[in-house]
Amino acid sequence: MDFTKYVSILETQALFFSRADKLEDPYEGATSHINATIRPLVYKNIPIEKIAALSRLSNSFRQWTYINCWHMNYYESSAMWKLYGAFAGSVAIRSTYGILSKCLADEAYVGIVNYIDYDKDWLPEGNAFWPYVHKRKSFEYERELRAIIQEWPTTNGKYDDKKKNEKNGKMVKIDINKLIGKVYISPTATEWFAELVSTITKKYGFNFKVEQSILAKDPVY
Repeated sequence: MDFTKYVSILETQALFFSRADKLEDPYEGATSHINATIRPLVYKNIPIEKIAALSRLSNSFRQWTYINCWHMNYYESSAMWKLYGAFAGSVAIRSTYGILSKCLADEAYVGIVNYIDYDKDWLPEGNAFWPYVHKRKSFEYERELRAIIQEWPTTNGKYDDKKKNEKNGKMVKIDINKLIGKVYISPTATEWFAELVSTITKKYGFNFKVEQSILAKDPVY
């Protein structure tokens, strides 16, 4: 993330969850093409108009699904730095699956993204979270972990599928001291920027270890 987003996390002590339909991938929340093709056979005892209604509901529900995205890896990813931290003033925060899950507790569903062929593979159905923990194989390099929150739109206490979401996302309070294990500075960052990140972190009362990306380490010949 860029430095301003990092400062926002320290200031608000919260994570931002973006609306699914505001993310770049138009397949967010979509089912696979093979699902759409064989649904009439799989659900042959259900009227076709109800299947169509389910499809419309799934599409509408994207605006009420909020996602916070992470990259899972034992090592730093050069690709992730280039895609999401290309600016020299960028940082990455490290945590673990278990810690993130505990920090969010019952607030969110935390799951690893599965990558499938949307032209050939059946995407499991029957759970509203599953379309958001499946992506096309073209995104396998992301090795993504997601925290997901879903809200049911209501008006006067009743479900309202015509209600529009006025928010772009939501901030979710979290114990930052427990969540963040270490902060990494962009491999292209200057020494003064690394010092700035350490100083700002301490000013907010946190003692995370801050170090520069290992990708900045000089080679040995």
